[in-house]
Amino acid sequence: MSKKTEHDGAEQTAREGASESPHDGGCEVMFYHLTAQPLERVLPPLLQKTLERGWRALVRCGNPLRIRPLSDAIWTWRDESFIPHGTAEDGNLEHQPILIVEAEEPEVPNRADILFLVEGAQPREEDFARFARVCVLFPDADAALKDRARALWKELRGREGLALTYWQQDARGRWERKA
Repeated sequence: MSKKTEHDGAEQTAREGASESPHDGGCEVMFYHLTAQPLERVLPPLLQKTLERGWRALVRCGNPLRIRPLSDAIWTWRDESFIPHGTAEDGNLEHQPILIVEAEEPEVPNRADILFLVEGAQPREEDFARFARVCVLFPDADAALKDRARALWKELRGREGLALTYWQQDARGRWERKA
């Protein structure tokens, strides 16, 4: 893509090419390349935007040891915001608007619209039919996770029924659309 698009934090609007409805057909696959901020700073605003749109989210985490720290980061992200969410150990999974689970968890008990893949979690084939949006978040600092995300991009590029976008942080943490 020749024209760069920039947005602040998690802003995804229709003018930037992201649909406002998670159910308008096809699956959007959005790659978020974290170069300026860690996952703990990036994930909460994305989840807040998800809730503001009335959507539900499932966060699959490739490292089970990171689930509790991510949950804690979401609770403490901002004093003035409340992002309701839970983990498998919290119970009432079907009632959680945002649910954080291990990557191996086969179910989507909270009927999520959007799937966030973090800490190396990979999508399953059925995810592209089940979710309206799949977001792959990966840090620049972890070469293995970055390589995995690049391989996934190559695998999915040009695939029918998928709309791929690639966002990368600038030095200030703002998102620039690269592809």
